Amino acid sequence: MIQIQLNLPEGAFSALRSTPEEFAQELLIAGVVKWYEIGMISQSKAVEIAGISRQSFLQALERFGVSPFQTTLEELTEEINRG
Repeated sequence: MIQIQLNLPEGAFSALRSTPEEFAQELLIAGVVKWYEIGMISQSKAVEIAGISRQSFLQALERFGVSPFQTTLEELTEEINRG
């Protein structure tokens, strides 16, 4: 596993009311949610990267206001019209 180091001010954790470990996990989840939202990764890959269950990922999507469905209205309309 690759580790990435971030330099953050000491006050960041108290402001967010989290431990460094909780912050790191939340940052990772926020990252995979965003990558999923913009279509860079699938749900399966997001779950794998974050090391969480699919249910936890779906809950994170809800928390961040991201739809679990990555089909646009236009794509859905085309699909329906194709029959």
